Formats: sequence, structure tokens, C-alpha cells
Amino acid sequence: MIRKTFYGVLFITALLGTSVQAQTIPSPKEFFGFNIGDDYQLANFTQTEAYIKKLAASPRAKYVDIGMTEEGRHQFMLIISSPENIKNLEKYRQISLKMAHAEGMNDDEARQVSKQGKVVVWIDGGLHASETVGIHQLIETSWQLISRNDDETLKILDNDIILMVHCNPDGQELISNWYMHEKDPAKRNMNVPRLWEKYVGHDNNRDSYMMNMKESQNITHVQFIDWIPQIVYNHHQAGPAGSVVAGPPFRDPFNYLYDPLLMTSIDEVGSAMNSRLNAEGKPGYTQRLGTEFSTWFNGGVRTATYFHNTVGLLTEIIGSPVPSTIPVVPERLIPNSSTPFPVLPQTWHFRQSIDYSLSLNYAVLNYAARHYDELLYNHYRMGKNSIERGSKDYWTLSPKRADAIVDAAKAGQPVDTSRRGNRGGAGGAVTIGGQRNGNIAFKYYEAVLKNPELRDPRGYIISVNQPDFATATKFINLCIRSGLIVQKATAPFAVNGKNYPAGSFVIKTDQAFRPEVLDRFEPQNHPNDFLYPGGPPIRPYDMTGWTVAYQMGIKFDRILDDFTGPFERIPYGQLQPMPLEPIPAIAKNGYYMGAGVNNAFIATNDLLKAGAKVYRLTEASGNEPAGTFYVAYSPQAKQVLDDAAKTLGVSSVAANKKPTKMQPLAPARIALWDQYGGSMQSGWTRWMFEQYHFPFKVVYPQEFDAGDLKSKFDVIILVAGAVPGREGGGFNGGGRGGQNIPDEYKTWTGRLTVDKSVPQLKAFLEAGGTIVTVGSSANLAYDLNLPVHNALVDIVNGREVPYSGDKFFIPGTVLRVSVDTTQTATYGMEKEADVMFDSSPAFKLDADAASKGVKPLLWFASDKPLRSGWAWGQQYLKDDVAAFSAQVGAGTLYSFGPEITFRGQPHGTFKLLFNQLYTKGSSK
Repeated sequence: MIRKTFYGVLFITALLGTSVQAQTIPSPKEFFGFNIGDDYQLANFTQTEAYIKKLAASPRAKYVDIGMTEEGRHQFMLIISSPENIKNLEKYRQISLKMAHAEGMNDDEARQVSKQGKVVVWIDGGLHASETVGIHQLIETSWQLISRNDDETLKILDNDIILMVHCNPDGQELISNWYMHEKDPAKRNMNVPRLWEKYVGHDNNRDSYMMNMKESQNITHVQFIDWIPQIVYNHHQAGPAGSVVAGPPFRDPFNYLYDPLLMTSIDEVGSAMNSRLNAEGKPGYTQRLGTEFSTWFNGGVRTATYFHNTVGLLTEIIGSPVPSTIPVVPERLIPNSSTPFPVLPQTWHFRQSIDYSLSLNYAVLNYAARHYDELLYNHYRMGKNSIERGSKDYWTLSPKRADAIVDAAKAGQPVDTSRRGNRGGAGGAVTIGGQRNGNIAFKYYEAVLKNPELRDPRGYIISVNQPDFATATKFINLCIRSGLIVQKATAPFAVNGKNYPAGSFVIKTDQAFRPEVLDRFEPQNHPNDFLYPGGPPIRPYDMTGWTVAYQMGIKFDRILDDFTGPFERIPYGQLQPMPLEPIPAIAKNGYYMGAGVNNAFIATNDLLKAGAKVYRLTEASGNEPAGTFYVAYSPQAKQVLDDAAKTLGVSSVAANKKPTKMQPLAPARIALWDQYGGSMQSGWTRWMFEQYHFPFKVVYPQEFDAGDLKSKFDVIILVAGAVPGREGGGFNGGGRGGQNIPDEYKTWTGRLTVDKSVPQLKAFLEAGGTIVTVGSSANLAYDLNLPVHNALVDIVNGREVPYSGDKFFIPGTVLRVSVDTTQTATYGMEKEADVMFDSSPAFKLDADAASKGVKPLLWFASDKPLRSGWAWGQQYLKDDVAAFSAQVGAGTLYSFGPEITFRGQPHGTFKLLFNQLYTKGSSK
């Protein structure tokens, strides 16, 4: 009786505690004044942050500030679990890290530790701020998890630690304030005047391997350093037409570096999500071939986690505060394995999307709660697999290797393909899945996948001795931010007969995140992905090749055998300072500063701002090549150079005498094109200018059209999408502005046009101005009738017709170009460079181009320029020009086909833009 009374008191106390919590923590309706998901209602970030702090008063929650945003707001993470787990978060965080790193344990020990841990599940919202379901489902789910006491929720809280993360506070504040400021709900819109991330808008979900944005740094620090979740669920919009939501399992291809256990785990959780909706009578989930989403790319919030053995989930759901309609799409009304439960056409409300999202979140959390120890152990197992693969000879399977086996067999003997994929059916029918019996001799397999020269590397060495070690240090810090084990040499050492200085960095592949190591150094080998043989290519979700070491111009050595040396392991997450260069002595003859170091442009801009005299050599002077910066001595110059040596990794040396062949520099008045609604390419360039201290002004189409540009600017930057094609139009339909635009933004509207804008740009050039075009804005050269033509066309009935996709298709790929290093535009570049080619233009120069002042700067010297990614028809680029300069009157047009500043990634080609951003200064 006493025991029954005691437990009765405990039960009543628990109920009272729950009641008190429910009374002290308001519901969304009580706090916001509307239910989450009500039509025509959005919460802004200020309100959301305040509400999340209210929820954090619960013993089930802890509020964590994970860092500042680009606009200076606090980015939050609300950790939700049982009160007992909240009290012991550090214990469970350490277990999560231990399992992810897979160090110092055997399998039996790992199984024991997994039973002591809690599965860590990341759920986010708001990354793409105009996709308003994302942040609002985060609010609703947080409230539900904190307020509900049903058995399922309590089990979830007991076994899961849930990281509820806001991915874009700045964007939510902009979008929601803009939408809600209109009193009439029927007039509310999201036609905001600028990007909803300060610099990059939608590309904030393409930044997870470069981590340029502060929000990306905050997110990846939690994902790869602080917690390393077992599951990451990234919410997005919108689902394909005729469906409600797209999610896992995803379509092929998946990246060949992944552990197979990762892919089957994604499929398992995806099936649980789909099944939950089906069980609740919620149709419209589509997967695999029903969506465009794959697992190939590294740069997204969920895809970057794959390279860390984390189960990454993505859903793309329909819905907005304005009621919408699910359209009639007949092929979506046929049940199949991609869409087993089709949704019927109907009117759709915001709250329905919130309800679906809540069900999907609970499906993930329930799966995690029931399989918590398995998920923890599997995280360990994948990491352990990576360590083992990196500790022995290993060959990663890929299309390149499979093709090499076929080529070896063809060279050795004819391969019988007469029955391949054919079971003898009438009418040429084939059997899906290919032939049942292989017909290639085993020796050809061994010739490729046992070839010691084709092994995966055991590690990489990034020597101090390279042209731009400051940029190499930035690369190393990206690796460190990504949770990799990086070592640093404490003394000189030698490997394979090559000597390396102290301070060189070493990254070995015998670590848990081996896929991430290989991904940063090795080329991506994307398959030839066509709808059917001879048919059109299937457009990839994003990039097909991005090898960061290539893009950044890093010099490194691939080491195929195990090696040791005087290496000191850098603690996880400990960023490395810029290399400390010798501080120059007082040199009355001035100083030389190399043109091959990107940070030299920061130093140059700081010197000019300080009033120092800076020049560039137009001819070599002693050991200093043309393009080298020369800085005249002054106390101000000496101070800037001292700071550059300490903080930028920029060295300068005393000049023996003042050179005679040089050009004085002055800051250019730079105009950077943008449009109403914001251009991501312009935003990335704006961010780069700020990082490298270039002064500039953002200029909108109406100001270009007003003319008299040369009186205001020296250089105009037209990024991809600025200049329309000859058929007219603009980039992605942006720039128009629409109705109900406040007066302060009306001057931002409009687009550049051939009829009105091009004449003003031509007048600017003829008056001595400089224009730099990137990507599709090379259209300007055609509009100016320069002796340059599109190289990627066939001539059909006398007309230019772009190559068809089955002939030429190169989306988001790293290619190799040759460089004319004698030109001022290419100062500091080497004779070859890796460039980002993203369905970019390429050019043919007319026979009289040289006599008319057109000079090639970059060109494709090979019929195999592919470095990383997918380049179908690459042979058609041979001898095509990738970039050129053209004299137009007294001015110069520089036209770059490749994306030389792509998403702030290709540091190796930044100089191609920076070199054009100065004007002639006074020689006095």
C-alpha cells in the first residue's frame, strides 16, 4: 500500500509538472496570434527567436547560440530531448563524436558504447527563406515535441537528442516582414527587392564544402565538429508538379566514395517516411525517379553530411501562405514504385504542408528512437570502414574504372556483346539489369582494379613550397572546418625522394571521413547519365565536378604508399593562422610583392587606401616577372606591408633599385551590375570584393540605361545573367519588380536590353572604359559585332543552332585551359589553369580578329580538357577560345566564358578578375 501511494504521488507530481509547463509555455496561437499554417500568416525571425526562447524554458529543451549571421543576427539551435538527457548533453555529445570518429575502439566496444548513447537527429528549417513551410514546420514541431506527452513522443525524447536548427534568420526576417507589411492579405507577396541571404540567396545551400558564408560556418561547425549527428533532415520546397512532397530514397547516381551502408540507411529512413504518410492517409509522396534529387553533389546542407557518414535527408514539399492548387499531371496519377500513393488534384492550404512536415519529422524521429543503437553503431562502422580502406591498398569503383576494364579487354581480344542485355525476346526487347553471365576475362579486371598505379592515395602532402601558400592555408582550414584530421610537419622530411619543409601539411586517408578527404583532392567521375541510349542527358541536381584543390589552384602530392614523418596532429576544428612571412626592413628603393598570391590584392588595396604608391611591372626586372607589384617606400607603405606579412601570408622583398618599366596603379571606380530581386552571381562577386577590399558600387539597369557611364565609372562588371541573348530576355525572369514596389526600390527595377543598354555600354568602352563579362554575359561581344562567334553551334540552313545535348553537354565541371601569361589580364597566372565550366560559352575568333584588337587569353588546347565531373562531347572544345580581350575604341572588353568567380570557390582564377580592377595612377 505504501509503495502504491508513493508511485501515485510521483504520477500526480509528473502530471502537475506537465500541467505547469503547459501553462507557462504558450502555444503558437497564444504567442503569435495565429496557428502555424494559417493561410496568409507568417512569423518573422524576431518573433520566432522570442518564441523559441520561451520553449527553451522547458526542461525538455536547451537554447544554443551557434553564431552570428552575415547581417549580425544570432543563429539559434534548440536542443530537445528528455529532461534527463538534457542534464547529460555533454555525455551524449561525446558519445556521438566517439562513434563518428571511430577511433580507439573495436567492434564489441563500439556496440557497448552505442547502447549507452542517444541518437542525434538534426532537423532544420528556413534555409531558403522564400520556402516558408521550412521555418514554420520547425516552430510547430518544436512546440509539439515540448508539449506532447503521448507514448511516441516520450519514447522519442528518451532515445533521441534533437537539434532544431534555424538555417537563415536574416532571410526569414526579410521575407516575413515584406509579406506581412501589406494589410490586405490578397495583396501579400514575396517579391522582395534583394537576395534573402545577404550575399548569395539560394546558393546558401551550395556552400557546405567551401563554408564561405557565416551561416554555413555555423551549420557545419555543429554538423562536423561539435555534434556530428547520425541523421540530418533538411527541409525544402517545392515538390514536383502533381505531387505533394519529394523525398528519399533518391535517384542515381550516388557518389562512389560513399560507404554502401550509408545508401541503404538513407533508403531505410526514406521508406519509413513514405510509409508513415501512407499509414496516415496522406498521399503524394514521390521518390527515386519521381524526383530530380540525387546524392551526388557535396555542397548542400544534407549532401555534405554524406561524406561524413551521416544519413542525410531532404524533402521538397509544396505549400505557401497563399492557398494553391495541385495541378492535373496525368502521369503522376499512375501508381508506381516512385509514387505508390498519388495525390489527386485539389486546392491546397498552408496548414496541410505543416501537417505533412510534422508527420515526416515524427517518422524520422520514431525510426531513430527505435534504432538508436543501430544508427550509432553504423556511424562507427562506416567510419571504421573508411579507416581500414585508407590503411591498405584500395581501389574505388567508378565508371572510369569500369570503362578501363572494357578498354583493356577490347585491346586484348574482341568482347562478345551480341547477347548483352538480351534474353532472346522478340522485337529487340531487352532484359532490365543487363546480362546474366559476364564475358570478360578476370585478367582484365585485375589489370585495372589490381593495378598499383591506380590505387587510391594513402595521403596528400601540401608543401610550404608553392606559389600561394596563403591560399593553400585557406584550403587546409576548409578541411579542418569539415572535421578532417590534418597533420603539420614539425621538421623537414622526405617522402619518395622528395624533400618537404617544416610547416607543410599532411592529410591521410586512414580516417573516418575518408570520403571527404578524397572528394577534396580527387576528380569526381560522374557517369554518362542519359534518359536512354542516344537520348538526351539527364540534367544533374547541381554540379558534376568541383574538386576543391583543383579550383583553388593548390599544389599537392598524392602518396600511394603509407608514409610517416615528424607530423603533429592538429586538434579537431583548430583553424590555422596565415603563414607568418618575414617582415621587410626599411627599403628606400621600395619593395616587390608577388602577383601569384591572391592576398597580395588585399595588401595592394590597403596600400592604395593608405595613400601609398603602388605599381605593376610591365617587364621583368631581375628575378621579378612582369605583373609583380612594386611598392614605393613610405612609412605608411611599410606599416601595411608589415601587417600583410603578419596576417595575410603576403611576403615582400626589398628592391635593389627602382624599376623603370612599370605602370602606376589607382583604385578603379567599379560598377557591379545587379537587378531587382538580386542576382546570386552578383552577390558572390560583391562578397568577394569585400573580402579583398575592392571599393565598388552596385548599379542597377536604369542607371546603365541613363548613360554618361564613363564620368562615373572606370570598370563595369557584368556577371552571368546580366546581358540578354540576341533573342532578348534576362536572367531567370528577374529584375522586373512587379506591382506594389515601394518608391525606394523602383530605381532597382528593369533589365539590360540590347536596344537601350548595349549602346550605353558601347559608348562607355569607346570612351576608355573597361568592361568584364563572365559566363553568359559574353553575349555583349556579339551585340557589339566583334569578330567573335559562338563555337558551340552547328550551322543549319545558314543559321547557328546550339549543339544538342546528346552531342555536347558539360554542366558544372572543372576543365583545364591554357593561359597566355604574357597579357596584363593574366598577370600572376601559370601556363595552365583549372576553370569552372557551367554550360559556359566558348568562342571562335574570326580570321581578322587579331588585326581588330581581339586577343585570346584562355583556350582549350586539348580534346580531353576534363579534370573533374562530366564532359560529354568535350572533344568539340579543342582549340576553342575560353576568354579573350577586345579593344573597343579607347576601352577594353574582357570576356570570360568560364565562371572565374563561381560561388566564391575557384581561387585559382580570381586573379583573372582582380587584374582588371585598377586604373592608371599618377606616376609622380
